[in-house]
Amino acid sequence: MNGSEFVPLSLVPMLTGIFVAVACALPGNFLVLRRQALIGDAISHVVLPGIVVAFLLTGVVSTWPMLLGAAGAAIVAVVAIEAVRRLGKIEAGAAMGVIFTAMFAGGVLLLEQSDTSSVHLDVEHALYGNLESLIWLDATGWSSLWDLEALAGLPVELPRMAITLVVVALFIAIFWRPLKISTFDEGFARTIGMQTNLLGLALVIMAAIAAVAAFDAVGSIIVIAMFICPPAAARLMTNRLEHQVGWSVAFAALAAIIGYVLAGYGPLWIGFADSVSAAGMIATVSGLILGITALIGPHRLRGAAAPTA
Repeated sequence: MNGSEFVPLSLVPMLTGIFVAVACALPGNFLVLRRQALIGDAISHVVLPGIVVAFLLTGVVSTWPMLLGAAGAAIVAVVAIEAVRRLGKIEAGAAMGVIFTAMFAGGVLLLEQSDTSSVHLDVEHALYGNLESLIWLDATGWSSLWDLEALAGLPVELPRMAITLVVVALFIAIFWRPLKISTFDEGFARTIGMQTNLLGLALVIMAAIAAVAAFDAVGSIIVIAMFICPPAAARLMTNRLEHQVGWSVAFAALAAIIGYVLAGYGPLWIGFADSVSAAGMIATVSGLILGITALIGPHRLRGAAAPTA
């Protein structure tokens, strides 16, 4: 594929996939080390009804309404979980499972009953995203990368994910030391005056921002793999946090590139007529990378050992 075909058809979705994967992997490293990896799962379930309600109220798929809708849904989820836990006198994990599943199912039902024909927002896109549709119609080749008129026609998902990645990366960089200390020794972090609860909340908020920004590109389910697989695979490669973050970024970018290529051309190579979901293939490749590191990673036999700062 030459530049005149690759740039308009594949460059934007591939870059968007990379930005999504890396933006999720960065906070995912700390969630995995804190044994909170399934918070990404929870976020992906909770944001769907909030995003759908925000669309129904505004009529547009836009970043700020989506973020506000997701935030509102998160508040509802917290209140509902506490109510179920207290009134039903059941364990908190069971209450979370009930509420997250119910809210996700409610979001799916709202989508099925809503008129979303004018935008890429339906049950299929909510689950799998629409990465393949991010075509740069104004591009004619590599020269379009410095053509201001062509750049004005970029799909909005790419700059949105680029900004999200920058925000997440800046958060990790600015709060690197507090995050490291509180992740490895929360008790010590508290004794030196760190607000560990606020820091943990900020980390979850960063993960939620990444999940919401990635929603219409890769869906609300596939994003779970982005939070867990690259950091978990990186954890099996090293016991140093700095190296783990580097490995996770490399694995995330590799999964996005290989997954996108395999989704578009893999079925054709083995005789099938149609391509498959790019987001789904990226998640699959992420899982395969995790499986490979579990077999050959240098720390696979010591995976349960505490990592070092």
